[in-house]
Amino acid sequence: DPHYPTELLQLADPPLLLYATGQTERTLGNAIAVVGSRNPTPQGAQTAEQFGEALGAAGLCVVSGLALGVDGGAHTGAVRAAKQQPNHPHWHTVAVVGTGLDRVYPSKHKTLAHQIALHGLLLSEYPLGTPPLAHNFPKRNRLIAALGLGTLVVEAALKSGSLITAKMALELNREVLAIPGSIHATQSHGCHALIRQGAKLVENAHDVLEELQ
Repeated sequence: DPHYPTELLQLADPPLLLYATGQTERTLGNAIAVVGSRNPTPQGAQTAEQFGEALGAAGLCVVSGLALGVDGGAHTGAVRAAKQQPNHPHWHTVAVVGTGLDRVYPSKHKTLAHQIALHGLLLSEYPLGTPPLAHNFPKRNRLIAALGLGTLVVEAALKSGSLITAKMALELNREVLAIPGSIHATQSHGCHALIRQGAKLVENAHDVLEELQ
């Protein structure tokens, strides 16, 4: 189908079928995956929102998972940027969810999901009616990693789904970028580990754009 994102065909197991709601007539364009902790520090939550807005304003589509914390902040910032660019031909933000599209999880993101549908796309490989099953969320991370030219990790503990997404991005020959944080915050330790392993250290949106060329 011409609307199927070709980026997903690089996966070993691309979804046979995708459900989408939102601005389906638009396309992906250049995208960056933004992931991180569900329980970020206040600074991490603010950083996610600021980067979502700055990257969106620079013309990148912000791809994330609609989870609490960093995901929600990144989507919120991208939506804010979208309101300044109403005639943009590409999605400003894509939320890849782990439920059927007739459900919003977490429920407190219902308003945000509606805003994403107005300016971007909600995407799922799960049929309508699928509840929030724990094993579906790590599986959908491969779609988030595949859609972006790179994956930016805002905050992540050493054992977190965000590091799994970063590993998937590397396997797909995508860039991995990480924002450093306080040595006293466990939410920064995963980012520091990625930087030690060669991830691009990011301090501002320009660093991301420079790395993605």
